[in-house]
Amino acid sequence: MRGWGLVLATALLAAPAVALADPCEGALPAPGARFDGPVRYVGDGDSLCVGRSSDPSTWIEVRVSDFYAPELHSAGGRAAKTMLEDVVWRQYLQCRAIKHSYDRVVARCTIDGASVGDLLRARGGVEGGAGRGGRR
Repeated sequence: MRGWGLVLATALLAAPAVALADPCEGALPAPGARFDGPVRYVGDGDSLCVGRSSDPSTWIEVRVSDFYAPELHSAGGRAAKTMLEDVVWRQYLQCRAIKHSYDRVVARCTIDGASVGDLLRARGGVEGGAGRGGRR
């Protein structure tokens, strides 16, 4: 039986990890377009989904343009996600699409006229993503 345990452990370690994708499936607005709605999902410290309905097929995946959080898997990443959740969860955002990046739209979003990036910095949010090394 001990041999089977080793085989099972090896098989489990060799199996591909299942990536959990965000639920945002809405069509991305064109650059320059304005869109709005409540925040329905937060993926990490600078990514979220905005949607007017409870149907994820209408939620728009947004990369916040004016804040560059640490990556979720790096030091400070989980704290950055928690801070973004605290600032935006269920808040009504008004956004302007800037460009597409991968499967999301980079957009400048505001809550009552204040940009999400400014709100995060006012709360002590620290930028530091590994990508471009600063704001986009």
